[in-house]
Amino acid sequence: MNEILGFSTLDLSRFQFATTSIFHYFFVPFTVGFALIIAVLQTLAYRSGDPKLENLTRFFGHLFFINFAVGVVTGIVQEFQFGMNWQGFSNFVGNIFGIPLALEVLMAFFLESTFLGLWWFGKDRLPAWASLASIWIVAAGTTISAFWIIIANAWMQHPVGFEIKNGRAVMTDAWAIVTNPKGLEWFAHIWAGSLTVAAFFVLAVSAYHLRRRANVEAFRVSFRVALITALIGSGGVILAGHEQGQSAVRDQPMKYAAFSALWDTPEGTQMPESLIALPSNAARENRFELSVPYVGSFLAFNNFTEKAKGINDLQKEYEAKYGPGNYTPWVWPVYWSFRVMVGLGFLMLLVTLVYVWRWRQGKLDDPGRLYPLLLAMPLAPHLANFSGWIATEMGRQPWIVQGLLRTGDAVSQLNPMWVLLSLAAFWVVYLTLIGLDVFLLTRTARAGMHEPDVETPSVPAPDYVPEGARA
Repeated sequence: MNEILGFSTLDLSRFQFATTSIFHYFFVPFTVGFALIIAVLQTLAYRSGDPKLENLTRFFGHLFFINFAVGVVTGIVQEFQFGMNWQGFSNFVGNIFGIPLALEVLMAFFLESTFLGLWWFGKDRLPAWASLASIWIVAAGTTISAFWIIIANAWMQHPVGFEIKNGRAVMTDAWAIVTNPKGLEWFAHIWAGSLTVAAFFVLAVSAYHLRRRANVEAFRVSFRVALITALIGSGGVILAGHEQGQSAVRDQPMKYAAFSALWDTPEGTQMPESLIALPSNAARENRFELSVPYVGSFLAFNNFTEKAKGINDLQKEYEAKYGPGNYTPWVWPVYWSFRVMVGLGFLMLLVTLVYVWRWRQGKLDDPGRLYPLLLAMPLAPHLANFSGWIATEMGRQPWIVQGLLRTGDAVSQLNPMWVLLSLAAFWVVYLTLIGLDVFLLTRTARAGMHEPDVETPSVPAPDYVPEGARA
């Protein structure tokens, strides 16, 4: 049996890995950014000695612990899928791909999990400085974890430091892989995106309690810390994303052309940028398009004269280089997911700037008319992350390793029925876990923080008087 319900093993395996990755990525950037915010709050509590700030840190730490615990469970499946569904990929890249994944576990996961336990359970047993150091180590561990995962994925997009031996990619230069320009660009983008995920969550929670006038002094601090984090994150996402797009013109030109729905190489001395288009792979053209002249050249090259190659010209080049085949990705989801990502990035920056202005006006305690939007904003960075991964992963098809291994050659030879059953099982488990995570986060966040314990002077008990001696 080669197909079930019209879907092949390749189709189902791709969909399974894409959806489980997106489910897992619901937790990853939240953990990376949230750990940093909590470390900053812990530092402020340590320096001020304010029990309210210490209590605030523990409140957000409780939320972090919930997300971390559920996220670990969703990540386990990712490792198994390489061996189960992608045997061809594992055989080809195992010598390279396994190393950053192993380093991620040894250098990052054990580090962050160990010191998270020390920070959380050693609150009343460790010196204050040791508790502070523990949460900063957790923040460093989450960042290191993200770095190694991004380095592994970046090698698939831009292979470096290897040679082919007996049909397999073998590492020849570990430093080249670690310093892969693609990986460093992506890490900057992913790290900044992680800041936005955590920042807008903390902003929403803080605004909710500020609106209720509950623990105003404490939540005012968390709102300010989150606002600064959101400003750094949203600005960094845009700048790093711009650099990423320009690097794609050089090493993944087909992906960049799909981002812009650029079917034919522009005539003349400039390249327009498409604002709205209805791309058609069947017709190999846009059914409708509204574009702005010169903007495409500026976005891709920082000038107004250079041009990128179009999809149709690149298809001919790839056929001559790699042999017959379809090297054009499915353009419309790549095109629109890219624009969703960009649009949400600018929305996050705009909302952040509005509240920075309100801060300068001395109105930070009142979320204002944008309060309903602020409560919904935690969804924006998640949607931006998901759409960004859809754009970049679908944009490089049919390659699973750019220029070296096609996705169709990487999949395991499995009965599609088993893939479909595992896909359904994963969906049930993952939706349950995400539902549980959202429920626990929402309930805990709405409950707010408890007032710090205050010692009351003890009142000595009256002297015992025997009953018979009473008047």
